[in-house]
Amino acid sequence: MLISMPSPNDAQADLIAYLDFHVEAGADAALDEQPHDRFGEADTPAPTLRAPRRQAAAPRPVAQSNSLVPPPGSPPPAAPARTFGRAASAQPDEAASDARARAREAKSLSELEKILADFDACPLRFTAKNLVFADGNPEARVMFLGEAPGADEDRIGKPFMGRSGQLLDKMMAAIGLDRTSAYIGNIVPWRPPGNRNPTPQEVAVCRPFVERQIELVDPEVIVCLGAPATQTLTGTKDGILRTRGRLFPYKLPTREAKLLATLHPAFLLRQPVQKRLAWRDFRALRALLDGKA
Repeated sequence: MLISMPSPNDAQADLIAYLDFHVEAGADAALDEQPHDRFGEADTPAPTLRAPRRQAAAPRPVAQSNSLVPPPGSPPPAAPARTFGRAASAQPDEAASDARARAREAKSLSELEKILADFDACPLRFTAKNLVFADGNPEARVMFLGEAPGADEDRIGKPFMGRSGQLLDKMMAAIGLDRTSAYIGNIVPWRPPGNRNPTPQEVAVCRPFVERQIELVDPEVIVCLGAPATQTLTGTKDGILRTRGRLFPYKLPTREAKLLATLHPAFLLRQPVQKRLAWRDFRALRALLDGKA
């Protein structure tokens, strides 16, 4: 009986396939030069570690006349400026106050975007890839506001770029709007980790910026997509199915705009049967823009 031995080429192909399997599984880095039997090591008791001997401390050098240590009797150095950074969540009230002060400094949308890009009092800035400020025409009569960016928006840096954005584009097109005749943003400009909902503290910190953004755009109609945007800007505690289709007054510095609550496109993707309600709201929006409501 003859037994065929694998050729060197076959063995090399098997090895390459074996390595490809590990790469696809995520094992793409070697931790050591030699393999280890981790199961065998688990049965071996860990060696007892001895505490290292404490060496005698080296004598400290005598301070010279040009030392940085201030002489006795000199006033204490000034405290460093307070920054929030990654600890912003521990100081939500101070962070929100800082946001209000900074938002008031913006005289234009470009200035506001730059202030937000440099703002470090919201922890979401450190976990997101990009600041998602806005998209569309800042001269538009209507402004759409969602809750927070998702993964696609965080990657691209513009709001409503994923499946929800595609549906929103279709909904706008149904009443004669597009991104050249509308302005689109979110109440929170950074993506929360894992697409979770932003916390009340995160919304409170970002709220002064979106309020200033609305003032600078000065729209005739604000369309809040979903409950978080509606509750943030109106103060209502009702759910979106109770508030959708309702008009709220929204005070601007020189006049009063109208705020329309409707369903978020992401909700409509999960509940397609509710699209009929959103269609009613968008028809009401068209009537508002046409001066028929």
